[in-house]
Amino acid sequence: MGISNFWFYTIMIVVILHAVVGFAYLLYKLTPKKKSKNEGETAKKDNF
Repeated sequence: MGISNFWFYTIMIVVILHAVVGFAYLLYKLTPKKKSKNEGETAKKDNF
């Protein structure tokens, strides 16, 4: 039974890591983007 426990834990670790990475990616994509100071300055220069 030792080998079956190895595969069970391996698959469970992969599933848990997949869920954690997916959740972190969703949080990253859903956070509002902040405008940097450089973007505002270049927009003002382009308008003359």
